[in-house]
Parts: sequence; C-alpha cells; structure tokens
Amino acid sequence: MSARVMVRMAPKLKGRHNALTLTQSAVKRLKELQTKGAEEEHNKTLKIGIQGKGCSGNAYTLSWVDAPKKFDEKVTQDGVTVLIDSKALLTLIGTEMDWFEGKLASQFIFNNPNIKGACGCGESFLV
Repeated sequence: MSARVMVRMAPKLKGRHNALTLTQSAVKRLKELQTKGAEEEHNKTLKIGIQGKGCSGNAYTLSWVDAPKKFDEKVTQDGVTVLIDSKALLTLIGTEMDWFEGKLASQFIFNNPNIKGACGCGESFLV
C-alpha cells in the first residue's frame, strides 16, 4: 500500500514575526553591553537559552557566543542581534525582552505569554 501526498502552492506567504521582541530599553542596554569590555568581545552575540533548574523547573540563561549553532534562531531588531537556542525556541515564541533598572536591581525581564506558573522569587518558571 502506498501513501499519496498532495502539494499545493501557497497563494501568498505572510511575513514572519520574530520569535522574540526587544523593548527600546533592552535594545539600548544590549548596545551598551556589546560596546563595553575588551576589544575581542565586541564580535560576540548574546544567546538566550533555557536550563532546567529552580523551584518551577526552568530558568533563562544568557551567554555571549562567537557564532550561532546550526539551528539557533537569529533575531535582529534596531541594530541588535540576539540568538535563541534551538531547544528554547518553542518556549520563547511571543516573548518580550525588557531591561529594568531600579535602586536594588538591574536585570533583563522576560514577559513570556507561554508561562503557566513561576516561583515566588521570579527566577524560575513552568511552561
């Protein structure tokens, strides 16, 4: 028995949205971080990933990398490029990355619509 496959051409493909959006304050901070530091660090790109840890099971990871891996998602907005680890992509779709600067803490904040719960301290989350 053989299977049949039907192929149709799409009349018009819609534009693709970025998996992650950056607020203006996040863009500004990322530009500052990319220009700071030693000369050899200027060509590195921020990579966002997810690691299994914390009370709720998952936490964001941020690291500087020289080059993307094969299946990493590249997001470019307002002159800033961020990479998303391929294993974290489905969890991060639709997320907004923001930069918060307060009296007690300065940090990137991820407004993720896919989160179902978070721990009390806000460091880990459940999808």
